[in-house]
Amino acid sequence: MRLTAEQFIDRPPKTLQPLYVVYGADPLGALEAADRLRELAKQQGYVEREVFTAEPGVDWSTLAFAGSALSLFATQRLIELRIPTGKPGKEGSAAIEHYCQRLPDDSVTLVSLPDLDWKGKQTKWFVALEAAATVIESPLVERDHLPRWLASRLARVNLSASAEALEYLADRVEGNLLAAKQEIEKLTLLCPPGEVSLNTLEASIENVSRYSSATLITAIHAGDTARIAKMLDGLKAEGEPPPLILWILANELRLLLRILGVTKTGRSPFPSKAREVEKLARKHSAGSLVRLNLQAARIDRMIKGVNNNDVWDAFLQFSCGLAGAPLPVHIPPQ
Repeated sequence: MRLTAEQFIDRPPKTLQPLYVVYGADPLGALEAADRLRELAKQQGYVEREVFTAEPGVDWSTLAFAGSALSLFATQRLIELRIPTGKPGKEGSAAIEHYCQRLPDDSVTLVSLPDLDWKGKQTKWFVALEAAATVIESPLVERDHLPRWLASRLARVNLSASAEALEYLADRVEGNLLAAKQEIEKLTLLCPPGEVSLNTLEASIENVSRYSSATLITAIHAGDTARIAKMLDGLKAEGEPPPLILWILANELRLLLRILGVTKTGRSPFPSKAREVEKLARKHSAGSLVRLNLQAARIDRMIKGVNNNDVWDAFLQFSCGLAGAPLPVHIPPQ
């Protein structure tokens, strides 16, 4: 069975299954789903808890022993396996596969993972987990879905907001869901149950948007030039190193070049993002991508101080060109 973290939290099961896997691109959702599972386990009598962390040098036989050993106090147990890197290694992979074939009685097992790429999801150990477990995924909340996510969060604490207010809040917490959670918690202290007005939000909410190169790429895929400009202004204000931004943008360009067969270098896009990149590639010709490649080389020279042109203006031109969209009317923040 597969669930999103939101589904698991909002509609928790009456009876827990023997094995759960929690992972995803949104760490807040994954953390909350794991916390909810621990809470449910305690409520349902799983009072004993054992935690194993897959660190270098870990003895994987302890996992098998925990699964086969009787509880010290003859109680139901919650067994947690945490794999922070998402890579258990050869010995760990074999131990996980063996564990999935012999799940312990009177126990619930929680396996916590980071976000996995397509290769990680194809490994034998993860396939074994998928076959035996209830998989709870915490996907990244995209900007288009953020107002609905915020509305759901507000509803949990008996608050609501208009569409305009939700858009206002989304603009200020985009890319930082932990801050969004904290701001909603603050609203519960400031407001009685019911609708939160836009004026109240404006007076209460701090601008906690956390910009990243990843959200810039998302805006490029969407062809949203106004948002591209906003992302770049935020990255500049937060001191994001220009070489890192250029590397991210150039990597996206290499994927497009690969798709169009302009170059044999670079890597093919992962299946998880191939559809987005291929959609973007349809906006380009070989000539337009070659021109962007030359533009990237000019930006590299700017960063190295060869000329004094504004690298951030160049990033805006390059990003909009990569998006296959015209430049927006852009007034940089003062």
